Amino acid sequence: MTTPPRVRRNNSNSGQVVLDDLSKQIIEQLQADGRKPYAAIGKAVGLSEAAVRQRVQRLQDAGVMQIVAVTDPLTLGFPRQAMIGVNCEGDLDSVADELAAIDEIDYVVLTAGSFDVIVEVVCEGDGHLLEILSKIRAIPSVRTTESFVYLKLRKQTYSWGTR
Repeated sequence: MTTPPRVRRNNSNSGQVVLDDLSKQIIEQLQADGRKPYAAIGKAVGLSEAAVRQRVQRLQDAGVMQIVAVTDPLTLGFPRQAMIGVNCEGDLDSVADELAAIDEIDYVVLTAGSFDVIVEVVCEGDGHLLEILSKIRAIPSVRTTESFVYLKLRKQTYSWGTR
């Protein structure tokens, strides 16, 4: 019988999760191919299919990873993508929560530098982008926005591995 995955929180306040080597290998296998069968992953890392399935479920339950389909927005009728830098005043967490509640916003980060918050949007066109900007600017704490419209995607990867 295999041991359960080592998914434990680091003692610091960083929220970092400490993984054992087998869990890291499983994650790396799935980063390379999210549809790889558990039996094939098990063979690659030296575990049974059931043990891999159990570890993957625990990793998902712990919030370490999720397995999703990544689509190409252009092929689905969303020709406009943009990053929007947002400057605000007051509590940044509450502004970030309001931004995250906007359906068209798929990415929200608090940042250091020229912007307090950066969001990413996927839009049906420029008119749709304008509507989203109006929603963002209607948030009382938002002072300014700056849009960075994507012209051409050169690289997008999710394979940064594990530590």
